[in-house]
This record gives sequence, structure tokens and C-alpha cells, in this order.
Amino acid sequence: MFDIDNINEIWQTIARNKTRSLLTAFGVFWGIFILVILLACGNGFDNGLRSQIEGFATNSTFLITTPTTEAYKGYQKGRNWDVDMSDIEAIEKKIKGVDKVSPIFSQWTYNGENNVFYGTKGGNFSLKGVIPNYNEIDRCKVLYGRFINETDIVEARKVCVLGKKAYEDIIGTDKNPLGLMIKANGIYYHVVGVIEAYNNKVSISGSINETIILPLTTMQIAYNTGDKFDFFMFTTARGYNTKDLQTEVKNLLRERHDISPTDEGAFVCFDFEEMFTMFEYLFLGIKILIWIVGIGTLLSGVVGVSNIMLVTIKERTREIGVRRALGAKPSIIIRQVMAESLLLTILAGIVGLVLGVAIMAVVSGFVGNTPSDDVMFLDPQIGFGAAIAASIIVMLSGLLAGVLPAIRAIQIKAIDAIREE
Repeated sequence: MFDIDNINEIWQTIARNKTRSLLTAFGVFWGIFILVILLACGNGFDNGLRSQIEGFATNSTFLITTPTTEAYKGYQKGRNWDVDMSDIEAIEKKIKGVDKVSPIFSQWTYNGENNVFYGTKGGNFSLKGVIPNYNEIDRCKVLYGRFINETDIVEARKVCVLGKKAYEDIIGTDKNPLGLMIKANGIYYHVVGVIEAYNNKVSISGSINETIILPLTTMQIAYNTGDKFDFFMFTTARGYNTKDLQTEVKNLLRERHDISPTDEGAFVCFDFEEMFTMFEYLFLGIKILIWIVGIGTLLSGVVGVSNIMLVTIKERTREIGVRRALGAKPSIIIRQVMAESLLLTILAGIVGLVLGVAIMAVVSGFVGNTPSDDVMFLDPQIGFGAAIAASIIVMLSGLLAGVLPAIRAIQIKAIDAIREE
């Protein structure tokens, strides 16, 4: 479609009326520019949200027991009941589709007094008893040492893992914490690690950074609870439906603890997957809306290009007639008109794309591209795939803009065009 002579001829045609060509190109430029800005902003909010849930298993369910709300098998309603480790083993053994199950035992201090000490330094922090797979559900970064392991659980070791803030407040960043002894709620523990949360927006029973992590069995012994705990979480294996698994888990617990099959009030169940899926659909809808608005704006520019090309064809009626009289085939006329439309659209589109990307790169420098607890707008730039898609849309728009003018051009009869004054 393009060669040097063609390009020179097209450029001369565009340059004959610079003002009109610039105004025509501006519609396409503005359309692609707005599309790039909207896509980048949508990605910025998407990245910001994802940074707030980084490290957390989005396919997880939180379940806690509450007093029964129905009488059953001679039991009065309002009966308190607890899950224990045998329930966890039964869930793992009998329910397919459950990936990981993690019981959790928490202790908080409500009077605001310091409960964790290292030497003369103290702080007020919650204690959390977990098993090793907890770090696969609410993942954290290990800054020093390690997380709780299976040996800690089996031997009920008096070891602990400090949250980052707890470490900084009671030990200080100038000391290696590994092997030091701290006192938490009157009991001494060896520090085996320091951890930091990926984010503080999603946390289970308190922020990881402000928590002392202990082996679950150690806490159960320390607080004389047998094999009971406060609540548990489980994740869904790939290919299974979370809602169905929640129903199976509840039914199993009802059977094991003599709870009415219709008693939904005996559980508090929070489905994290449902919440995160809702956000996924929300951002999918926003992205679709962005493409609709952006392409709609671009099409208005395409209509402008098509209208101006029709005017140009009208002005060049005699020129086209002479070409037809000299033997120019309709395909040559169509190719010429389409090439003019395509070149004008591509030039305007490239400028809009480059300027949009450049502006959002500057904006990204100001808002940052590193996850933070306070950042909800992160790295607002378009991806390579989106840039390619936008470029393809520009080219298709150029071809679309040239269709009607090309049809109008080949409808011009040579004899009528030459007669025109």
C-alpha cells in the first residue's frame, strides 16, 4: 500500500490544508489519548487493590463457632460448643477439595498494659497460636530466622516468632533477635524468627506485625485448653466450589457435635473468596467500561476523519476523473484514499499513545510503584498487550475511516469529473 511516491503524494495532500488536517487528526489523537489515560488509571486502582491483599490466600474461608440457635437431640438452644483437633483431622480426611486447614488460638490484652517484655523494654501485643501451614494462608515475609515448624508443634516448644513492630519496640533493630528470650503473659519464650506482613489491610485476629506467633500446642498447654482453639480457616483446592465445601464442613461439624442440620446460627462463616471475586468482577466491569468509553471517543474522531476525507474527495473530483480517464483502476483509487486515511489516523494515534504513556509514567513517579499500606493507586501504566491492542484499534479505525470516502471516490465517473468546473 505504501511506497516512497505514494507517501510523498499523501503527505502533499495532507499538507495542502494544514489547519484542517491538524483538527481532523486531533479527534483521533484525543480518542487514543483518553483511552490510554483511562486504561492506565484503571490499572493503577487494580494494582493498588491487589497490593493490599498480597500474600493472603483469596480462596480461604474463616469459620468460628457460636451458641446453637435450635434445640436438638435433647440439647437446649443456646448451647456453647467448640471445635477441636479431632474435627480438623476429620475435615482433612473426609472432605475432598479442602486444601489446607489451619486452627488458630488467639489471646489479646484489653487493659492496655504491657504484656510482652525483653529486659526492661515492654509492649502490648496479641499472642497467636498456629500451625506451620498458617503461613500458607496469611503469608508473611520472614526477616530473621524461620516460622513455626512441625517439630515445634510436636514437642510443644517454648519458641516464638515476633511481628516486625513487636521486634522493633521491645528488642530494637540494632540487635539480632534470634536466640533471645522474651516474656509474654508471664511465660518465657526463645525467639526463632521475625516476620513482616505483606500488607496490613487483610489480617486474621490482628496484624501480623503486632503479634507474637507461638506453636498452637504450646499455647494450648500454657492456657490449659486441651486440644481446643478459637477458630479455624481452610482453603479450597483448585477445581472445587468454595460454597459447596463450606456446606460440607458445616454438615460434618453438625454431625460430630449433635447440632441441628438446619441450625445455621451455630456458625459464623466468612468467605474471603466471595469477597475477592466480587472485587474481580467490579474491576472487570470497570475495564470493560473504560474500553467502551475509550473506543467510543476514538470512533468520534474516526467519524471526523471520514467526513473530512469525503470533503477532500469532493475537492479532488477532477483529479480523480483525470486518473480514471488515464486508465487508473478502481483498486488504485481505493488504495490511495485508504492510505491517506490510514496514514493520518496512525500518525495521530501514535502521538496520542506516546503522549498518554509518557504522562502516566510521570504520574507513576509521583504516586509510586511500591506497595504500601496507604497506597490505593499504584503504578498507573498500561501493559504491553494493551498498547498493542490500542495500536491495532488505531489501524482498524484508519481503515474504517477511509471506507466511505473510497466508495465515494470510485463512484466518480471520468467524463462527469472532467466536465466539472
